[in-house]
Amino acid sequence: MTLLEARGISAGYGAAEIIHDVSLRVGDAEIVTIIGPNGAGKSTLLKTIFGLLRSSRGRITFRGSDVTRASAPKMVAAGAALVPQTDNVFPSLNVRENLQLGGYRRRRGTAVRLAEILRLFPDLGHRPAERAANLSGGQRQMLAIGRALMLDPVLLCLDEPTASLSPRMRSQIFERIRAINEQGVAILMVEQNAKEALRLSDRGYVLVAGRNALEQPGEQLLANPDVGRLFLGQETASA
Repeated sequence: MTLLEARGISAGYGAAEIIHDVSLRVGDAEIVTIIGPNGAGKSTLLKTIFGLLRSSRGRITFRGSDVTRASAPKMVAAGAALVPQTDNVFPSLNVRENLQLGGYRRRRGTAVRLAEILRLFPDLGHRPAERAANLSGGQRQMLAIGRALMLDPVLLCLDEPTASLSPRMRSQIFERIRAINEQGVAILMVEQNAKEALRLSDRGYVLVAGRNALEQPGEQLLANPDVGRLFLGQETASA
């Protein structure tokens, strides 16, 4: 069943339109990844879906309701969460305090949910009183994702969750993304490490110059020679 659907979305900043007539969908408990070159409009699309930018054309539905004009707080209330690429934790607060802020809308069960998040991310569970400023880049990303999960979203949107991380930490983040999805949370992510992301993904979208270029199952995109040559760093075999 379709959880999120965007049809014919156009949006940008001021008079500059960045994405043009873009469509995508995310099914219940699916992992969907958006890839493409720098400047393709991937993050702009994510921000528009989440209500941080207003679309100039098109329609967005979430859980069967029209959210085309919904604000980010309304998207959160409807069951969506977004983890931005940067500035996604409070450096002066410790791990526990960051997570507690993430659960600000909860009326009950905050302590139980916090404990569940700390078990999901053992690196954080071992140091709940550590200031976020003292965490590694990967640990901060775990904290940002954990904070977004505090309200039990049905859709988690991730903007470049493994950008600038070491290969070891990148693998850990992808493992946690898989674990989150196995709990029934749908994932929509923009990701520059396309090979690893597509291996996890049910489907993927390729954006080029702000437009839909291709939609295929993740494994098919990995095997597509044109996608491999242009976006995955793969060389095609000579005849």
